[in-house]
Amino acid sequence: MVKDLIINSSQKGVEIALLEEKSLVELHKESGSSRFTLRDIYIGQIKKAVAGLNAAFVDVGYEKDAFLHYTDLNPQIKSLMKFIQLTKAGEQNTHLLEDFALEKDIDKDGNVTQAVTKRDLILAQIMKEPISNKGPRLTCNISFPGRATVLTPFSNLLSISKKIKDKEERARLTALMEEIRPANFGVIVRTAAEGLDQASLKADIEDLLLQWKAIWETIKAAKPPTKVFSELNLTSSLMRDLLNESFNKIVINDKSLTGEIKSYIGKIAPEKKNIIEYHGSKVPIFDQYDVTKQIKSSFGQTVTMPSGAYLIIEHTEAMTVIDVNSGNKMGGSIKGNPINNAITVNLESAQEIARQLRLRDIGGIVVIDFIDMKDSDQRHMVYKRIQDAMKEDRARHTILPLSKFCLMQITRQRVKPVIEIATAELCPACEGTGKIRPSLLLLDEIKSNLRYLTQELGFGKLTIVVHPFVEAFFKKGWVSEHMKWSWELKKRFVVATDESLGMTEYHFYDEKGEEIKL
Repeated sequence: MVKDLIINSSQKGVEIALLEEKSLVELHKESGSSRFTLRDIYIGQIKKAVAGLNAAFVDVGYEKDAFLHYTDLNPQIKSLMKFIQLTKAGEQNTHLLEDFALEKDIDKDGNVTQAVTKRDLILAQIMKEPISNKGPRLTCNISFPGRATVLTPFSNLLSISKKIKDKEERARLTALMEEIRPANFGVIVRTAAEGLDQASLKADIEDLLLQWKAIWETIKAAKPPTKVFSELNLTSSLMRDLLNESFNKIVINDKSLTGEIKSYIGKIAPEKKNIIEYHGSKVPIFDQYDVTKQIKSSFGQTVTMPSGAYLIIEHTEAMTVIDVNSGNKMGGSIKGNPINNAITVNLESAQEIARQLRLRDIGGIVVIDFIDMKDSDQRHMVYKRIQDAMKEDRARHTILPLSKFCLMQITRQRVKPVIEIATAELCPACEGTGKIRPSLLLLDEIKSNLRYLTQELGFGKLTIVVHPFVEAFFKKGWVSEHMKWSWELKKRFVVATDESLGMTEYHFYDEKGEEIKL
């Protein structure tokens, strides 16, 4: 599968579009003022521990206290808090843990009040960003993801990615990691580690150890609540997590960012540096690669598919509901067995729904109402199709088979708010009022503005862009309005058309093609 990454950098921030076979499947946005971002690490203070919820509320500087459930406490939470105390007291002289005396693991079935108390200082990582009226969700299972490995302090866990299937390779990586992993640090070996030698894996771990060292240095003088570590910027983290041999190109419209990305790629995958391109064209980068059009067609409440079938996507506080509609697919325009048409629409919809979940980053509970199918084999076909389509989805998810009423339930990991993009545009003719200027006065208005631009402001050759119907009226007859105005004003001008304009909308452009704002 060919993948392209299109990066649009502007004053508002960075937008990143991931295309698979030129189809938009992921859209990410990052503003320069992002706070409480996924994987950021804070030193916070326990505000209260609630036995009934088996959770604690933590002050990390957000307007609402962050939520920390007992199951998200590190089994070695006592060691983690001890590390903070010793570091702040100046008694922990190194970030390494080989001489650090670990505390006993907390009971996995225990209660939060036995593990932490009010005013305790803890080190916690953003597990879910603030959503709606909820604060961030935290975890004390601190992790540092690298290109090939993930490092976890206060752990002795060693695991290999399930996507590495070869038994000999798994055994090789296990043996290498046992040799090079630092004491009292766990390691998760990522898929990208497959085939790498010991030196490359060791270098990856050493880079991650430097991040832990930076946190240790910051903790010494940090007063809670304080951010002690920021995740890589969104662009670099996507490079780290997504980059593989299927990437065709990475296109960026900012020279400075292009240099940064080239430098970063040179470190993690030097063989991929040649796929990075700078987009210097005047055509907006998202327009050039058809991203803008796909955004407009994909983020509305109604999503239409090539066959004419469409989805209606509704978000509620509790869940997302998706309704599959056949449109004219099962009407008279298409002949055939209605049963076969139903399975055709449902299979197409399953593919599009998998794309929509990734694209909008929809999380939580999703309920899908497919078109009725009585045949259990056909229901299984739809279930298998959506399973296959979601294999590329990096978010954890669970898909349940269709019920006899053709309802499907999906749960998908929610770590960020659902992406909502306004696809409707303000009517340029009425500017949202629902009223337009009288059509009888339109030509008088255009003529008045044309006279002002030519006689008062001294513009030379002008172009007026209007709706095709207005252009036809301008040029009809032996002596057209166009000719009359040219003689009267003693100026030549061009009348051009744009079908996207409203009936009473018009624009003026100078000789250089730049619009003249009135």
